[in-house]
Amino acid sequence: MTKSPLQFRHNGKDTAVFVEGGENLLSALRGETGDTTLKYGCGQGSCGACTVLIDGEIHLSCMTLAETCAGKSVETLDGLADGPNLHPLQTAFMENFSAQCGFCTSGMLMAAKALLDRNPSPTRDDVIEAIGGNVCRCTGYEPIINAILDAAGRRSDFIAQRR
Repeated sequence: MTKSPLQFRHNGKDTAVFVEGGENLLSALRGETGDTTLKYGCGQGSCGACTVLIDGEIHLSCMTLAETCAGKSVETLDGLADGPNLHPLQTAFMENFSAQCGFCTSGMLMAAKALLDRNPSPTRDDVIEAIGGNVCRCTGYEPIINAILDAAGRRSDFIAQRR
């Protein structure tokens, strides 16, 4: 197969890679950019481990054709922290013991980021709905929900630090 050029923003940086026709975004990001923070889980869009944000909206990278991201902004867990400064979600996940095996964590964090970007003060029900497309087999979800609610309270401090 012939590879085609693909230009997009990956975690805030202009990026150009070559992708196979029909290649999914998960494969392109992992193989062409080296971003292994998104995980291959089910490969059929039901687990959420590969969740990314495309122009701020949740997408399952295993079900998204890479070429559809031309000219768009793609965010992954790799771009969540600001250098050594963890995002409030990452800090809250650590402090609330929200990751056991860690396989779902990147997808959960990206789903949570999308929620907090559009609703900085979510209710518990908002959080449950936002992570509904992500499967966790370890935590029982309670620590994850608590971490997201905790991060919502820290977010304003983080935004002020980045300015």
